[in-house]
Amino acid sequence: MPADPILGLPWADARPLPDTFFDRDAQTVARELLGKVIRHRLGDLWLSARIIETEAYYLAEKGSHASLGYTEKRKALFLDGGHIYMYYARGGDSLNFSAGGAGNAVLIKSGHPWMDRVSGDEAIARMRQLNPAADGSERPLGKLCAGQTLLCKAMGLKVPDWDAQRFDTQRLFVDDLGETPAQVIQATRLGIPHGRDEHLMYRFVDAAFAPFCTRNPLRRGQVEGRDYYLLDSSEAHRP
Repeated sequence: MPADPILGLPWADARPLPDTFFDRDAQTVARELLGKVIRHRLGDLWLSARIIETEAYYLAEKGSHASLGYTEKRKALFLDGGHIYMYYARGGDSLNFSAGGAGNAVLIKSGHPWMDRVSGDEAIARMRQLNPAADGSERPLGKLCAGQTLLCKAMGLKVPDWDAQRFDTQRLFVDDLGETPAQVIQATRLGIPHGRDEHLMYRFVDAAFAPFCTRNPLRRGQVEGRDYYLLDSSEAHRP
């Protein structure tokens, strides 16, 4: 895919999200990232995944890394919106973007492989090669990016390469294809220890892709209005 030398884009109709998109309230960013596509160039291939699940984090609440205080490793969380914060979780890499306000950020919890003229069969094959199933077989497409570490593994995203970096339209950016979820599920975040604000409903899922996220919020036993809220595109996020 040829670059556009005038605009400095990797291809003429690429629409990288500007820093101003990220420099807003973390819940707003988390919700509006749903439907956007992460693009990562690995060699000659652009690997792509639609964002289907996110979590918002704030400096003032106990579930966030930033609440533990500033360190050199966490500095990206305290920089302007649009910085990349990566860390290791359960032996794998995790991808986050800083949001508006020092210490606030969004975790990219899950994605779904995206195919178009930029990322075709070869890109999907490369993603499957990077992230095989435990027995070495091909991981099903819907499970390839179904979790924060699986997403990074399939996309070839590594902490040493991207932590505290800015987006680079020739290597890594979030593309706006005009895709907007018809409905969004809002629920509590996953893996938050007891007593660390685990009750806060800062997790957002594209309802159409709920079966492919880390844990389906619509699974049996979950009750709307108690365990999750189902929002349409016109509703603001809940507190």
